[in-house]
Amino acid sequence: MNDYLAAEDRALLEQHGLASFDALWALQLEPVDEPNTERGGYSTVCRLELDGHAYYLKRQTNHLTRSLAHPLGEPTFARELRNIRRYRELGIPALEAAFFAARKRPGESCAILLTRALDGWSDLFKLLEGWDALTALQRRNIILACGQLAARLHAAGQLHGCFYPKHIFLRPQAEGYQACLIDLEKTRPLWFGRRDRIKDLEPLLRRANAWTEDEVHLFLVTYLGGETGLDSWMDRLGARQRDKDGRR
Repeated sequence: MNDYLAAEDRALLEQHGLASFDALWALQLEPVDEPNTERGGYSTVCRLELDGHAYYLKRQTNHLTRSLAHPLGEPTFARELRNIRRYRELGIPALEAAFFAARKRPGESCAILLTRALDGWSDLFKLLEGWDALTALQRRNIILACGQLAARLHAAGQLHGCFYPKHIFLRPQAEGYQACLIDLEKTRPLWFGRRDRIKDLEPLLRRANAWTEDEVHLFLVTYLGGETGLDSWMDRLGARQRDKDGRR
């Protein structure tokens, strides 16, 4: 996959000598969390601040995903960049990429993905932890934003694959909340219609256990655009949740 440098970020990165793989790879920064060692590789995330602009610098080694198009594997960041760009083309709100590059070294496959920080946003997981402290209007507006985001995602023919509270980011605006998605590595087209849509929604509703029945109802009505078919969707979601619970 070719190197990628967003036009909006080119001047700033060039000004600081950071518009190349080698410069970003050599940068010494403290990781913001524990390294990811899944897939037999190594991946870290660091925060990078440049003249009031914040980014997250993600670097990985031998952290590969395999597919029919890439049977020998490719960096997971390459797949995530494709999905970030696809979401942008489809008008699905999501994190934005500033830079990507991958390099082969003896015995190693290395990649970098630089994304713009979502400063001023909060993930739904944190909001759910303080759910009772929010006003009724705030809770309603958050649920409306989540339902609208899910509807927009699926209307564009995409399954997120990890539609969890930690991957939904929200920020207040003049009226209501704005929502967007992160962690697009597992995104794929909606191959199986409602089955895939249920597959996306059920994990969110299972993890959003602070929501009352009325709030779940509001989310689904917002997602569906009305009450039509609501009972059928509730039945399908409940059946999938019972099936998941039975496997534990």
